[in-house]
Amino acid sequence: MEASKEAKEYVLNVVKERNIKFIKLWFTDILGFLKSFTITAEELPDAMEGGVGFDGSSIEGFVRIEESDMVAMPDPNTFCILPWRPREYGVARMFCDILRPEGVPFEGDPRYVLKRNLQKAAEKGFTYYVGPELEYFYFKSPEGTEFLDRGGYFDMVPLDLAVDLRRQTVLVLEEMGIGVEYSHHEVAYSQHEVDMKYTDALTMADNVMTYKVVVKQVALENGVYATFMPKPVYGINGSGMHTHQSLFRGDKNAFFSPDDPYHLSKVGRSFIAGLLKHAPEITAVTCQWVNSYKRLVPGYEAPAYISWGTRNRSALVRVPEYKPGKEKATRAEFRSPDPACNPYLTFAVMLAAGLKGVEEEYELPPPVEVDVYHLSEEELRERGIGTLPGSLGEAIELMERSELVRECLGEHVFWSFIRNKKAEWDDYRAQVTEYELKKYLPIL
Repeated sequence: MEASKEAKEYVLNVVKERNIKFIKLWFTDILGFLKSFTITAEELPDAMEGGVGFDGSSIEGFVRIEESDMVAMPDPNTFCILPWRPREYGVARMFCDILRPEGVPFEGDPRYVLKRNLQKAAEKGFTYYVGPELEYFYFKSPEGTEFLDRGGYFDMVPLDLAVDLRRQTVLVLEEMGIGVEYSHHEVAYSQHEVDMKYTDALTMADNVMTYKVVVKQVALENGVYATFMPKPVYGINGSGMHTHQSLFRGDKNAFFSPDDPYHLSKVGRSFIAGLLKHAPEITAVTCQWVNSYKRLVPGYEAPAYISWGTRNRSALVRVPEYKPGKEKATRAEFRSPDPACNPYLTFAVMLAAGLKGVEEEYELPPPVEVDVYHLSEEELRERGIGTLPGSLGEAIELMERSELVRECLGEHVFWSFIRNKKAEWDDYRAQVTEYELKKYLPIL
């Protein structure tokens, strides 16, 4: 309570000293869309004490109209000034926890879902750390997919606008207190990546939401468009959100062991085994859109087959090779999520899958160090390599049968999410696409 009081006092002092006039209160719906409303500085003390009431009936996955009252409780630890807003009468933002009017956490709040699962890990002595790599595209406008550049992986094009956009993005993120490790051009034309520093999962989920806003804001200010759509262009790589993750006990990496050939502890091996076993049933959350499954096809670096390895970038889970003295860097990179997911729910289901493996002491199968895409169907069967769902419809069916996902998300989010995704899939299946018209109309 004392730390919370200090945090509130710190926020109020900064607001006064920096002449902050407006505070945006941020939260997400179950799909991961950022929601926001604004209060003035004069309202902030009351808001931090008792929250701010709002109508939740129009927020996807929240409540029905007859039970619409919700309370947004600002988290003072997430206070941050928005650098792109005017310095005079400035603007800040705070993430909120969503409560019911009686003051209890709202079970439909994605941030609460992640907090609940992090608490389960904490009860076992673990802190969950993640480092997602969010890829995205720059296009000349939101109306089309005209590339901004023709670069490839790690390419450096002198005086390229995209390079300057990345530079501006890094500077804004760092001004907001979000550490950045590096930025670079990705494989596809006009595809880029800025990597944030590894941190605890709740902070990172908030950072992911902020990162998306910053990337888009910087692009907008420069007259172009940035998108996190998983597969906006046919025939080239889509955008992923490869997520590095590990469990710590205090300051010790629970994934590390000096005695294992891959320097993985029993906890690390079982966690990865849990990710592999439960990957199909969590895919509707980590890859939640119809378009997500245009990315998860063989041949474009996105993992379609369930395997793990060290050097193998066709594997679903990659364990980066150990470097002496870097025990804390031992981690598992889960490669199927895409950047259009809800990070709160995605980190929650990944943690739940891994913890299930630790609890049940799952055995990790042998690594696969060959390019899985070049294996025949028979070779895949012989190695026991399964596949991720091939469509949103298939992913929904697997999720709906999953006790693990149901327990992780809670009844409210689980069924709200499934209802929404079934409606999306039904709507998509009814569409007549340009592909069908070009292929079939002239011959049928």
